Amino acid sequence: MEVIDHSNTVPITILTGFLGAGKTTLLNRILSGNHGLRVGVLVNDFGAINIDAELVVGVEDNMISLANGCVCCEIRDDLVESVVALLARPEAIEYILLEASGVADPAGIFATFSDANLRDRIRLDSVTCVLDAEQVFAHPEYPPLMDLKLRQVGFADMLILNKVGIAGPEQVVKVKAWLDDHFNRLRIVEADFCEVPYEILLGVGRFDPAQAGHNARALEQDCTDSDCRDDSHAHGHSKVFSTWSYETDQPLALEALREKLRKLPGTVYRAKGVFYTADAPHRRAVLQVVGRRVDISLQDEWGERAKRTQIVAIGKAGSLDAGLLEETFASCISVVRAIC
Repeated sequence: MEVIDHSNTVPITILTGFLGAGKTTLLNRILSGNHGLRVGVLVNDFGAINIDAELVVGVEDNMISLANGCVCCEIRDDLVESVVALLARPEAIEYILLEASGVADPAGIFATFSDANLRDRIRLDSVTCVLDAEQVFAHPEYPPLMDLKLRQVGFADMLILNKVGIAGPEQVVKVKAWLDDHFNRLRIVEADFCEVPYEILLGVGRFDPAQAGHNARALEQDCTDSDCRDDSHAHGHSKVFSTWSYETDQPLALEALREKLRKLPGTVYRAKGVFYTADAPHRRAVLQVVGRRVDISLQDEWGERAKRTQIVAIGKAGSLDAGLLEETFASCISVVRAIC
């Protein structure tokens, strides 16, 4: 099985969704998050960004420097050149976010990041689509509009069904039934104001089990401080998300693991971690699962560190089947086996 070495690549997340769905709200939420990453941002329409004034340090030639280390620039005719220019900035970018235009067909953007010139420099971490639950069925007299929304959802690894409070329960049920008619195993996260923890939205190659465990536990503990602005704390998320963790010092078989992870239930939004593999026992393997996307990459050598698998999964509250997840990973312990 081929495992790509992503140790020197920068992960990128593409945000798609129709006009007004909430992509910019989501983008701003990520930019102001307490994730510790220097994030580069590419947007189709510079004028649509509504970044809080206190975050803006300076503007020069369509470039914005943000107080938390983020950098934004306007996408021009050549997206590849824009990404290369972003990666060439003096301060190293650790993560890239691309906000696609609300009327953009994601197919072309998706294909761009398969470009041979970028393959050894970036990796596509996820495609997240934001859908306005209240306005999904607006303008039925214009079928191409609905077709575009379906294509935006279809290219996504994860769907944020936004504005569910405004839409109401009956509309949400209707929207989900419509989605079920068109897609299988779609990961749907319900939200208002795109309030989704960045632990679900972002996956980074350098995985710190201790920090991941801390962040995961925070998702299940409400912060009661009304003045708190720390996005690492949970503010009402405990009713929406649950976490599960797995550890073992026995090596796992890569092919078996990849096959099993492709069959995870739709209630698992994201899983990430480091693991010890029989296929490359001297190097740390990093796992990133977001929606339907499974990415396994080899990182640095274990060195003096104990060889051990540590994985955290995040999903819909009350829906993570601990027994099933335990069986999924345990069945991939290498002896070495064929596909589990």
